[in-house]
Amino acid sequence: MRSMTGFGRSRGIIGGKEYLVEIRSVNSRYCELSAKIPRSYTYLEEKLKTLVKGKISRGKTEVFLSVTDVESRSTSVTVNTPVVKNYLDELRRCGSELGLLDNLALTDVFRMTDAFTVVRTESDEEEIWNAVSSVAAEALEQFDKMRRAEGEKLKSDVLEKLSNIEKMTGEVEAQSPKTTEAYRLKLGEKIREILEDKQIDEQRILTEAAIFAEKTAVDEETVRLRSHFKQFREMCESPEPIGRKLDFMVQELNRESNTIGSKAQDVEITKLVIEMKSEIEKIREQIQNIE
Repeated sequence: MRSMTGFGRSRGIIGGKEYLVEIRSVNSRYCELSAKIPRSYTYLEEKLKTLVKGKISRGKTEVFLSVTDVESRSTSVTVNTPVVKNYLDELRRCGSELGLLDNLALTDVFRMTDAFTVVRTESDEEEIWNAVSSVAAEALEQFDKMRRAEGEKLKSDVLEKLSNIEKMTGEVEAQSPKTTEAYRLKLGEKIREILEDKQIDEQRILTEAAIFAEKTAVDEETVRLRSHFKQFREMCESPEPIGRKLDFMVQELNRESNTIGSKAQDVEITKLVIEMKSEIEKIREQIQNIE
């Protein structure tokens, strides 16, 4: 089980360049992926997205890439010697005509227009991608490790709440027959009050109690709930993304508890259903974070 929230960061210096990759994600119903990449490296965007997509199925994920030239291997500077020579010759001629001191120095060359030629060497795209993918893989490992750790916490919390609901389901099953018996006794007392000393048809009371029991029986709902509990736990052990499946299962838990609440005419069962629905809602909130 993985959380949709995670962060991973990795930095590496390869081939004279420093690469920094950051991956972060937050909750989302769908798989949303965006990348922020330096303009000169936009050709890496789709490859980087494909790499990250292999680790996610849901959530809003952002990937950041920065590349810094730390050894200036991609830039070469050459001096345009003929241009510099022409500048110097003209300056000295002008100085001689005007009687000026010839104090030209090497630092003066920096002020000369077109004295230098700066050439950016073409980068090997395959070599750059190999470096980026290597650093991104480390960031992805950290990213996935954090999501798994958060997922284990969510799993523990969700299963604890599921056990609480299961316990309350058992209490509902124990209370349900008592409700029928209480109804039979109450019905008998009312009839006796109405008829006073007249003969009471005990069979009619039993028949009415049986009809009431059938109308208020929650056996089917509790059996389905126990089946859902089993499926829920099995899903939690799956290595596949299960967020959407768990969301559907929570809807089923909620549906069965609602039916029990509407059928059972008993204060104790009503209280149990309210507590069950409270726990189900807490589970629903938690699984919104699960991939």
